[in-house]
Amino acid sequence: MQRRGALFGVPGGSGGRKMAAGDVGELLVPHMPTIRVPRSGDRVYKNECAFSYDSPNSEGGLYVCMNTFLAFGREHVERHFRKTGQSVYMHLKRHVREKVRGASGGALPKRRNSKIFLDLDTDDDLNSDDYEYEDEAKLVIFPDHYEIALPNIEELPALVTIACDAVLSSKSPYRKQDPDTWENELPVSKYANNLTQLDNGVRIPPSGWKCARCDLRENLWLNLTDGSVLCGKWFFDSSGGNGHALEHYRDMGYPLAVKLGTITPDGADVYSFQEEEPVLDPHLAKHLAHFGIDMLHMHGTENGLRDNDMKPRVSEWEVIQETGTKLKPMYGPGYTGLKNLGNSCYLSSVMQAIFSIPEFQRAYVGNLPRIFDYSPLDPTQDFNTQMTKLGHGLLSGQYSKPPVKSELIEQVMKEEHKPQQNGISPRMFKAFVSKSHPEFSSNRQQDAQEFFLHLVNLVERNRIGSENPSDVFRFLVEERIQCCQTRKVRYTERVDYLMQLPVAMEAATNKASDIDESSVMQLAEMGFPLEACRKAVYFTGNMGAEVAFNWIIVHMEEPDFAEPLTMPGYGGAASAGASVFGATGLDNQPPEEIVAIITSMGFHRNQAIQALRATNNNLERALDWIFSHPEFEEDSDFVIEMENNANANIISEAKPEGPRVKDGSGMYELFAFISHMGTSTMSGHYVCHIKKEGRWVIYNDHRVCASERPPKDLGYMYFYHRVPR
Repeated sequence: MQRRGALFGVPGGSGGRKMAAGDVGELLVPHMPTIRVPRSGDRVYKNECAFSYDSPNSEGGLYVCMNTFLAFGREHVERHFRKTGQSVYMHLKRHVREKVRGASGGALPKRRNSKIFLDLDTDDDLNSDDYEYEDEAKLVIFPDHYEIALPNIEELPALVTIACDAVLSSKSPYRKQDPDTWENELPVSKYANNLTQLDNGVRIPPSGWKCARCDLRENLWLNLTDGSVLCGKWFFDSSGGNGHALEHYRDMGYPLAVKLGTITPDGADVYSFQEEEPVLDPHLAKHLAHFGIDMLHMHGTENGLRDNDMKPRVSEWEVIQETGTKLKPMYGPGYTGLKNLGNSCYLSSVMQAIFSIPEFQRAYVGNLPRIFDYSPLDPTQDFNTQMTKLGHGLLSGQYSKPPVKSELIEQVMKEEHKPQQNGISPRMFKAFVSKSHPEFSSNRQQDAQEFFLHLVNLVERNRIGSENPSDVFRFLVEERIQCCQTRKVRYTERVDYLMQLPVAMEAATNKASDIDESSVMQLAEMGFPLEACRKAVYFTGNMGAEVAFNWIIVHMEEPDFAEPLTMPGYGGAASAGASVFGATGLDNQPPEEIVAIITSMGFHRNQAIQALRATNNNLERALDWIFSHPEFEEDSDFVIEMENNANANIISEAKPEGPRVKDGSGMYELFAFISHMGTSTMSGHYVCHIKKEGRWVIYNDHRVCASERPPKDLGYMYFYHRVPR
């Protein structure tokens, strides 16, 4: 029998069992019923392990089950095999090697690498001119670890070949499947990894931009190949530009451009003319730096223009991120960063603070073997599994290792690069916790406080046995509500997780910059209600009429669409914090239409009113509040009107049974705070500072460094722990 291929033993071993390639078909026969071709709607995970942050870039590669299409690192694939009996996996591995040098010492001329077929981010720390990538795929049959190199069209059964091709060509599992959803995940541009950038000396200033072919100073796009600044397309409302950026692409063929004014530390709007759609550029920071733009110092304003009132805010960006200070990188357990997925810093900051708390560490990472062993068949859709995975990734130190000099020398000798983990990507975690949530599932910036409450709600719903780590945040709030007509007073106690501090509008120092009135009027001229336009501009962070218009389209069916804008904690408006301090009267009823929506879902009217009062009449937060306060009972069940005594005007309520509130010393110490930069909590950037081992550490997305000047007075959320007496 002629030998055309090879079957090898255990990966990394030297004495594996070998068989003739002609026996490949016979070897697969017993397993054929378990091999499937991915169907429409199947999620194919080929970039990330379900239990860890291993990927094809990892030393052991990644194993994709050919039946469930779940992926597992080398440490976890055996668990899946034992649990399910699935035997056939596709092993994916990316190799990084130094390019062969020419006679003159430079790298050989660049050629198209046909050996790259995995949709993976390349290592930003490597110069693409000096290194080359090679992707490897093979089938592995458990438990004997037989390996079949791919492609192997001649030897493999047709079904197996079709299944392998379908797995390798599958799209990201995080792309939303519902065609009716408003916003899908942006694809990574195929031009981003190997984008050509001309060394023409072009440097882009931080402001004052103008189209190179006309006099327009808005809707400007920077071509990432030659640095040309040109105007965008004309819009139906007579705004926009003259289309010079598109003309430039047609003339030169340079594919990618970024919109000036949208660049922030979290990303920017990037458009691919060749692909004809908005895209993601995983190397955007490097591409912008080529033209002298530092993403960390960009604040996302139209043409970089700011009023004098905005100057203090500019300094806050630098102070909060400790810009200008040489910060020492931190490595090891507890010092792992989180890569920014595009406006995901709100999630990263909250999760870093959460997993610095011992109760959360014990509940998830401390129970890792049990949680992983008893996880459902699809661990990507289990909250406790994904919380444990994230906690272990942040705390183990496995993904935060400093480069070791001896290892670097060994890599040079082998001419193979071993990538250093530069933070972990919370993509799978974000996809699950934001599922079915219209805001968190989008790529827009969100409020870190809102996400914190959303996370606590998920922890409450998915508690592990009797242990509930979110109990550390629970506290009792006493509310005093007085009826303006009868003057009767009612005292109630409720459980909450977050104490809000309202700030009066009169105390604001930048009142003139809360809302861009020019954008408001531009939207109002299109026929939208004025108050709706004001809300659209405010909640999109003054990013311009175009972004605010998109907000209007998404929210125009909401019952309070045209209601006046209520800024959180401002003026006489009832804020979420107002209920904490007992400032809400009985005559200040929530909008009846929102109450009706909640009661139509089967909840009691009093539940709806209580929840809306506690959440500033926010429908989504009110529903979360109801689910996270199971101890709340309808008023009629326990309201006792005290009559015929000295307290005839007092209504007293029984306390909920078993509030699970830990009492103790009234002394607290600050151990973490989250800071926000930007014109609203729905835009800008979030950074977290945590006190660890006696010193403050700054967590700025994937960058983790020792803090030199922690800006404690510029926090948005503060975390305290009780100090025992």
